[in-house]
Amino acid sequence: MATEHNLAGALRKARKARGLSQEDFSDVSSRTYLSSLERGLKNPTLDKLAELCEVMQVHPVTLLTLAYAGNARQADHVLAQVRRELETILSKVDL
Repeated sequence: MATEHNLAGALRKARKARGLSQEDFSDVSSRTYLSSLERGLKNPTLDKLAELCEVMQVHPVTLLTLAYAGNARQADHVLAQVRRELETILSKVDL
């Protein structure tokens, strides 16, 4: 998997693509905190990431894929890798 990621840029890109302002997240985050996330100064917890994604109406995996891939072509590679890894993990676990 790629070692570099840009969660800050992915968050900003997804927010803008949804036509949302930083103030639109006021139910789950302060504008100052969201600004810090988008500038890469802070990293959200998984719970906070889920809340932010809920506001944007995107799955957290979508945002993480965007952070690791950056574009649609690379996203195909990332998602294919995730599928292979999930299949391997789940095939070795008693469910």
